[in-house]
Amino acid sequence: MQGILYEETSIWQFIFITCVLGGWTAWRTGKSVADTWHNFPRLLLYVALLGWAIRFIHHALFGGTMFSLQYYIVDTIVLLLFATAGFRYYRTRQMTNNYYWLYEKASPFSWKAK
Repeated sequence: MQGILYEETSIWQFIFITCVLGGWTAWRTGKSVADTWHNFPRLLLYVALLGWAIRFIHHALFGGTMFSLQYYIVDTIVLLLFATAGFRYYRTRQMTNNYYWLYEKASPFSWKAK
């Protein structure tokens, strides 16, 4: 997998920077977009920018390539998974709390009509 999904010498660097730090930031980004009642395309824009920030951290701390399209896409896809989960989780909470007479939770990430 080294060379395909991450360029560092250890997978732990990729997991810590992209999955832990970037994943937490992406989750909070999804929460922020959902809390302000913005839509999913706004989330895509923010995650694209966050992907560049994570590439910079890889570059600054571990000497990774800053402008590598392959690794940017991998990082951004991982961040998008976390951001989408955060967005759906908090949007479900919003819809079921604010419109409790119309909707109920179907799962932590979706709602259904009563």
